[in-house]
Amino acid sequence: MQRLFSSFANGWPGAGLLIQRLLVGIGLLYLAVECLSRIPVCRSAVPQGIGAAAGILLVAGLWTPLAGVLAAFVEMWIAVSASDNASVPVVLAVLALTLAMIGPGAWSVDARLYGRKRFDMPER
Repeated sequence: MQRLFSSFANGWPGAGLLIQRLLVGIGLLYLAVECLSRIPVCRSAVPQGIGAAAGILLVAGLWTPLAGVLAAFVEMWIAVSASDNASVPVVLAVLALTLAMIGPGAWSVDARLYGRKRFDMPER
């Protein structure tokens, strides 16, 4: 995973990535819950469920490149198959794809698992 990113952004850029991850992940989860709570269940229940799983991974910042690409693919699937307003899935797809390209930031599980480790030398 570390080979995918030169560094995990910290400071203001890291905070921006955290906010973007939270907004995209919560948006994916909201759309899935809204779809699955309808009676009858909406036509895009399967892609919405996959999008919700990707949203959980994005919120945590775990496997961000994979989750971002998966979320972008699923949201484009929903946008193409939806007969009504497709603007929200398209926006979520674009934002998820940018997360896949930029990375999760320093405040993520990916950074904790795959980020550079600092080893301090013991003093003599």
